[in-house]
Amino acid sequence: MATAVKKVSGADVPRGLRKQRNRVSSFRDWGLIRIPKEAHTLEGFRRWALSNEVPDKMPVMFLRGEVYIDMGKEEIRAHAAVKTEIAGVMYNLNAKEDFGEIYINGVLVTNVSAQVSTNPDFVGIFWESLESGKVRYVTNKKGQEMEIEGSPDWVMEIISESSVFKDKQKLRKAYHEAGIREYWLVDARGSEIEFQILEWHESGFVPVTAKKGWLASMQFRHQFKLTRRRNRRGAWKYRLAIKGMSR
Repeated sequence: MATAVKKVSGADVPRGLRKQRNRVSSFRDWGLIRIPKEAHTLEGFRRWALSNEVPDKMPVMFLRGEVYIDMGKEEIRAHAAVKTEIAGVMYNLNAKEDFGEIYINGVLVTNVSAQVSTNPDFVGIFWESLESGKVRYVTNKKGQEMEIEGSPDWVMEIISESSVFKDKQKLRKAYHEAGIREYWLVDARGSEIEFQILEWHESGFVPVTAKKGWLASMQFRHQFKLTRRRNRRGAWKYRLAIKGMSR
């Protein structure tokens, strides 16, 4: 069942339900998601995003005083299938090279100086960045790691119908301000795959130039090529090829 999203206050709650307010755990009991006023500050948003008020895995974003909830559905072929292939390749690469730690969507990533807090499709942090304090894990009162704060080494977003403007413009600027060294963008909705590796430069992110379809990642010290073909039932099957850097 779909969940309606509405910004509500106490006055918005139906009169008959106001008396029940102390008998329910949250506005979610009424099929609503309440965005409190405090969530329009970075610290307030972080508390809210990690609370039981927000459904698990729901993509939420704070950017300079504005709160966004992505209600778009994750299409299987242009999003989930791409994510599955890339996750497997990057997991295997990390298992071999042991550069750090990688996480798939659901992890809250916050950078205070850039005033951004969001859930990327992928985030990678290298051991050197953790050891230097460039990035850290934030724990709750139970000692559980719930959030990444600082400047991760790598993030990736897979574009969906509802995230085009957010991924291509708002997050591109915010991730640059956050000092993230490499930003990958994938758009598999059209007749051709758009795969970009964006490198951090002082003036902004700069796309890596492809050489025979291969894109070089200076962070991972490997080259990558994303392709697809039809499988036995005619649906797209993706392949992220990988090879070492050319000398």
